[in-house]
Amino acid sequence: MREDFIEDREKLLALAPVAAAPIKHHVFVCTGKSCSARDSAAVLEAFENDLKERGLLFGREAKGKNPHGRIIVTSCASVGFCSIGPAVMVYPDGVWYAQVKATDVAEIIEEHLLNNRVVERLALAKIPHFSNRLPYFAPATT
Repeated sequence: MREDFIEDREKLLALAPVAAAPIKHHVFVCTGKSCSARDSAAVLEAFENDLKERGLLFGREAKGKNPHGRIIVTSCASVGFCSIGPAVMVYPDGVWYAQVKATDVAEIIEEHLLNNRVVERLALAKIPHFSNRLPYFAPATT
């Protein structure tokens, strides 16, 4: 066993409190090169600010977040479709949103994260959670 391996579960949870948090959703915002060129930083900031204001963003109080928050927001590199970014993925629902703008964030939070309704006009695909089926592609809206 490695010397730095921590076996004490309580110590692990103290070091990584997210492991015991009541997380309902994990939102990934692509901040890769192409998405950044389309202002994904503003999308990330909008998610963080709105969720902080609602007391839903998980994190340390010292950073203005809620240690009992239900939602985590993480910036990430390319998710494979940056040419139609900014891209946002919501887990565990497996919904991939495309062409998201900062002005769309409140709608995604209200509709999807709080009311479990996918924002169809932005949804590119839904990857079924723990399924062998092919991805669901949202129907085009007119």
